[in-house]
Amino acid sequence: MPVLKTNSLSIGYTRKNKKLLVQSALSLTLRAGELVCLIGPNGTGKSTLLRTLAGLQKPLSGKILIDQQDITVFSTHKIALKIALVLTDRIDVENATVYDIVAFGRLPHNNWWGNRHKSDNGLIREAIQMVHLERKIDECFCELSDGERQRVMIAKALAQDTPIIMLDEPTAHLDLPNRVDIMLLLHRLAHKTGKSILLSTHELDLALQAADRIWLMSNEGVVNGVPEDLVFNGSFNKTFESRSYFFNADNGNFSMNYPMTGKVWVTGNKTRMYWTLRALARAGYMVVPEAETVINITENSWIVKDAEFHTIESLLNHIDTSL
Repeated sequence: MPVLKTNSLSIGYTRKNKKLLVQSALSLTLRAGELVCLIGPNGTGKSTLLRTLAGLQKPLSGKILIDQQDITVFSTHKIALKIALVLTDRIDVENATVYDIVAFGRLPHNNWWGNRHKSDNGLIREAIQMVHLERKIDECFCELSDGERQRVMIAKALAQDTPIIMLDEPTAHLDLPNRVDIMLLLHRLAHKTGKSILLSTHELDLALQAADRIWLMSNEGVVNGVPEDLVFNGSFNKTFESRSYFFNADNGNFSMNYPMTGKVWVTGNKTRMYWTLRALARAGYMVVPEAETVINITENSWIVKDAEFHTIESLLNHIDTSL
């Protein structure tokens, strides 16, 4: 049974009694124990969809069901017991420790005076442990790195103990190692805790590896499915169609559309093939079987006729002068 489901959902804004439609007829399903990545070009409504699903703004029409109940009848408190939301807004709280920030996640479960239950301490420490910040538990939040801060906010969402966690661009402003760590962490948490985790991201390459399902958003709606199926059926190429780049289904990355002025053929070592083809494309060479110039890749070099080269730079310099 789905944890969250939408029926013919239309999202957007109401301004001066006029409805500004962003997306319509969305029928989406979020299941327990899955990491779902929401991906799409800018302006297609990713943040609007996330805010609507989280109850921060009302849908224009249609329904959002959580445990088969319409979210529009939920109180703010009840939504906080169902959905933990992590936004990209930077939080600066002086003198607050990691424990203090994570403890805020327990507020929906506390009484009016904010008094925590005896069991809260264990849940808070368990959440901190799940994001591997036990050694930082008493350190000041403001002194942490950006990657550590993001882990703290995820721990806060875990401490909130909701069946659904939603994150808006959780890897924004992080360097590559931290982006990878956060995506792997979220994938592991979804499977370990059984929670539904939905996040919006521009990290297509990471989403293809970490997501159980992808909601691929364009101006024509949302296509959803297992990442590999969306690659095979051409959905990524259609969504990100551009004159400047294309989605390369061979490696799951975007490739630039360089102007091609030369022709070569490449054979040999498969491990070095990918990087050789990248360098050739950047230099303006298309790879075609009938080309007169043949490059044979070995484990340690590139061979063109009787000439052998040990760097890509020397290879490119040679074919530039010989063709």
